[in-house]
Amino acid sequence: MAGEAEAPPPEETLSFWKREQARLKALVVVGDTEAWQRDAALSGLRRVGGVDVSFVKGDGVRACASLVVLSYPELEVVYEDCCMVSLTAPYVSGFLAFREVPFLVDAVRRLREKEPRLVPQVLLVDGNGVLHHRGFGVACHLGVLTDLPCVGVAKKLLQVDGLENDAQHKEKIRLLQAGGDSFPLVGGSGTVLGMALKSHDRSSRPLYISVGHKISLEAAVRLTRGCCRFRIPEPVRQADIRSRDYIRRTLGAPEPPTPAQERSQKAQGPKVCPKGGSKEPEGEDRPPEAHS
Repeated sequence: MAGEAEAPPPEETLSFWKREQARLKALVVVGDTEAWQRDAALSGLRRVGGVDVSFVKGDGVRACASLVVLSYPELEVVYEDCCMVSLTAPYVSGFLAFREVPFLVDAVRRLREKEPRLVPQVLLVDGNGVLHHRGFGVACHLGVLTDLPCVGVAKKLLQVDGLENDAQHKEKIRLLQAGGDSFPLVGGSGTVLGMALKSHDRSSRPLYISVGHKISLEAAVRLTRGCCRFRIPEPVRQADIRSRDYIRRTLGAPEPPTPAQERSQKAQGPKVCPKGGSKEPEGEDRPPEAHS
């Protein structure tokens, strides 16, 4: 039942997840690999994908995994795949990908089998890439497993490597004047982990962009900005809209939780931490909306 405490995964499972993260992290490519990424106008980019996992309201297990592909620069949906899934792996802070990514990989596989001409040239993910506790968030994980360029687009700042949503950070946000304005997210180690981007003229809250795989941070920011009709880039927005609609149509369910409710649900659902460790205050790749 959603909301009930769930036993932590065995130590061997956590150890395997850590080893697997480290193995896959070694395969991440940070930098442009395609000609369109190096073009200021993104010339040559024709298809952009977005993914999302939406939960059934009040249920921390049943969810809808969705993949959409949009034309670029028109941002019209040309392909969608929605599938009900059961997320049986527990939520462990720092390891969200092991809970959700397998279903997204399956969606990409089905697309390659059914409509290979529509395979996206890049994926946008509601979550983080290298901006992560161990430098390997859900956008990295999905990118490596699908071998597609991937960008992490988070709505909240994941506070790692000394990054904090403090007064100084809020002042930098205040200074973002127009859509496209941004500032780097420099960790305490001196590493640039991502960019805070004002994605739309009318948006007061930035997005947090980070590299997932096979793209540079500069290209990832330009791409995200180019995909925004509103605050949230259209591929991610459409994946979210369509997954929620699919739940309603499939289950005759009431209105699925809003993004804010869902992130709280993900955090409160089967959430456990490695034995002997402390719960990280900002959650995983998608920090709960309740945390700021």
